[in-house]
Amino acid sequence: MTVEPPGLRARKKQRTRDALVRAALELFTTQGYERTTVDEIVDAVEVSQRTFFRYFASKEEVAFAVQELAESHYIAALRQRPAGEGPFEALRNAVSASWDTIEVAIEEIVPLDLHMRSFLMIESTPALLAAHMRRSAEMEDLLAGLIAEREGLDVDADPRPRVAVAAFGGVMRVAGRLWGQGDDPSVEAIRALMETCLDHLGPALAGDWHAGGRGGRDDH
Repeated sequence: MTVEPPGLRARKKQRTRDALVRAALELFTTQGYERTTVDEIVDAVEVSQRTFFRYFASKEEVAFAVQELAESHYIAALRQRPAGEGPFEALRNAVSASWDTIEVAIEEIVPLDLHMRSFLMIESTPALLAAHMRRSAEMEDLLAGLIAEREGLDVDADPRPRVAVAAFGGVMRVAGRLWGQGDDPSVEAIRALMETCLDHLGPALAGDWHAGGRGGRDDH
């Protein structure tokens, strides 16, 4: 009996997993998440349901597989930011630093266009949107812990890391929604929107929004 080298087996498993992700996202984005069955996904790849569940616990898990990869790249980028950067600076620079590596990693699994379409699909699917919000909360907890560690703080005793991450995460969600509502589905468009929204974060929190300032208002 011929025994495959461990490296070859691992590559075959990765190819099968990637093929399942591609097939699932294509089906989800063309005919809808709720209407797609696991049978349709495995038929597209010509494997069994048993094989699917060897890699993924559910349809929901495969729907977020590429997003989970992107999140792991961002976390790695944040861990590598210089200690001298402040919390917001580190969070923002990690986004910029991780984009290129994320794009390359994603395209090894699915076309970038398919990933962007799947993002919009998640945003428009109630069951997945609920899971997305839950995952976002879990991600914010993780990031708050990393920021607290960078700053030498106890994340459970000092609210500042959670506040900073919540504000930053809110900006990211606003940028994502604006991108989804726009006419340009490109990566360049969402990157530019994120940069613009982040540029507005400080002024939005500290500025006086009333036209012409508040000095001329009649408060009597």
